Amino acid sequence: MKTDLSSQITLTRIPQRYYRPENAFEHSVLTRLEKIQTNIYESTEEGSFAIANELANQIRKKQELGENFVIGLPGGSSPLSVYKELVRMHKEENLSFRNVIVFLEYEFYPLASPSSGNLAHLKSALLDYVDIAPENIHVPDGFMPKDAIFDFCRSYEEQLQMVGGFDYILLGVGRVSSLMFNGSGAMISSRTRLVLLDSAARKEAARIFPSVDNVPAGVITMGLGTMMKARNVILMAWGEDKAGIIAKTVEGNVCDSVPSSFLQNHQNAKVVVDLSAAYDLTRISHPWLVTTCEWDNKLIRRAIVWLCQLTGKPILKLTNKDYSENGLNELLAIYGSAYNVNIKIFNDIQHTITGWPGGKPNADDSNRPERAVPYPKKVIVFSPHPDDDVISMGGTLRRLCDQHHDVHVAYETSGNIAVGDEEVIRYCEYLRDVCSKYTEDDTVKKKAEEIIHFLRYEKVEGEKERADVLFMKGTIRREEALTACRYSGVKDENVHYLDLPFYETGMVKKNDLGEADVKIVKDLLEKVKPDQMFVAGDLADPHGTHRVCLNAVLAAIDEVKNEEWMKNCRVWMYRGAWAEWEMDHVEMAVPISPEELRHKRNAILKHQSQAESAPFLGDDERLFWQRAEDRNRATAELYRQLGLASYEAIEAFVQYIPL
Repeated sequence: MKTDLSSQITLTRIPQRYYRPENAFEHSVLTRLEKIQTNIYESTEEGSFAIANELANQIRKKQELGENFVIGLPGGSSPLSVYKELVRMHKEENLSFRNVIVFLEYEFYPLASPSSGNLAHLKSALLDYVDIAPENIHVPDGFMPKDAIFDFCRSYEEQLQMVGGFDYILLGVGRVSSLMFNGSGAMISSRTRLVLLDSAARKEAARIFPSVDNVPAGVITMGLGTMMKARNVILMAWGEDKAGIIAKTVEGNVCDSVPSSFLQNHQNAKVVVDLSAAYDLTRISHPWLVTTCEWDNKLIRRAIVWLCQLTGKPILKLTNKDYSENGLNELLAIYGSAYNVNIKIFNDIQHTITGWPGGKPNADDSNRPERAVPYPKKVIVFSPHPDDDVISMGGTLRRLCDQHHDVHVAYETSGNIAVGDEEVIRYCEYLRDVCSKYTEDDTVKKKAEEIIHFLRYEKVEGEKERADVLFMKGTIRREEALTACRYSGVKDENVHYLDLPFYETGMVKKNDLGEADVKIVKDLLEKVKPDQMFVAGDLADPHGTHRVCLNAVLAAIDEVKNEEWMKNCRVWMYRGAWAEWEMDHVEMAVPISPEELRHKRNAILKHQSQAESAPFLGDDERLFWQRAEDRNRATAELYRQLGLASYEAIEAFVQYIPL
């Protein structure tokens, strides 16, 4: 069973020489705009192995010299794959941590319980599985009295100096460039201190807490000055959601509004990224500015869209001068003139637009994204959470139903932890009152009262959710999803709740994808035998669930790819509320009229528990329907700016070809 096929999705064929230059000369040419040594790897796993291998080698060298190895370790999701590899090396390659001294870079303050702290996450990921001495683990105290904080912070710095300072400090980077919790405006001389979290930092931290309301008010964090004294610094970043900040860190100017840019002043700092996180670096995103290119259709489209945005012109108005003045002489040499390139790319983008996402019957489909036959199609829309379908492709979903396709919606997870306790209390109070009036059996009434009392007076934040509470939360989301499906035109019998086991932990942290998850998806595929599938392709999903759900579907597809029906099935990837496909990747664009956009909004609003009180709204202040509309309108506006038809909104898709 292949459980990580999403990591092999390559939307853009990036020539290896862009990130693995053949010699020092090529390297200097490609990286001339980069101000920090940057190592790019094809995958998170490859990059994590490189970091873990470097750390392991240094640990062993120190052991041979009889010396300690002092390292600063972060929390968050970025280092988890590195920690996993270090644990493997300990178990399989006898890597010992007996000489390792760890300083936790930050801890939340004040903590409600030990299980909710950063130390607890580090223990569960690394420290509990290696032979490190307890006295070699140094952590900020999340429970200390307030009047002890100042002395503790000074003592923490002194402890670090007493053991000789950092040999290495390992760092992640926030989407707003924070290092540890040193955000915009942090001084390069700052030391360990208490930082009160602003709204952006609280939302960033909320990923390891049940909701943003459960994030402590502050964090005791090491400073940028502490970091700059480390002998070696490794900044790691994975996934396309980090691409923008990596470009600013590596190629931008040093400024306190981008704290990670201070690493440009460190003699032994380096950045380790996967291809997705490196996407906005010039040598990856705009290689024509630093080297000769290996042109393919997608790269040409990207270059032309970039040129249109740079010049403010639509495609068909670009001139030879525009090309030559902006590094695109190669295209003029290949195609002879700007006109020839313009026509090619204009037609290419024009052919992505279709009002028939399931294919138009009795029509010439040679230049259409989807086939005319069979008609009607059996369609499965896979939705990671019970609202991603309408948020991400609500207009397309309704159109598929209106065009008489047999549409199924499969909700991969229950989404139960994303329901606030107050929602459960409200439903249980309703249930209690109904039972009091209409039933003599008080079993249900007592259960409702028990849940109400527990949530109001007994629940301890950070502990695993009770099974009865999870049932209530999951039921709320099911009924909301069913209502939205009915509104969109999906038949009741075509709504499937898969409840994949990996998700059902009752906590923010989920299990790894397993065979049971893949089997559930596979069974549905073999039952429906779809002609068309839609799956969430949010590789930058901030919570990770979308990525696991995508892997579940891709693993199931891999197991049935030789079936005759699967050979004739097309798989389309959509994106959620977080981002849209870049124009060079879009292969199907479904226009949405003003009326259809209103219907989409109404479908999203059927998910009442996911409105203002939803625990996982993320970094964005906008509600889900607002994000979706803004994103869809922005896509339509880009098509208009390129000189194509002007639509109210557009939903975009990319085809997945089974490996």
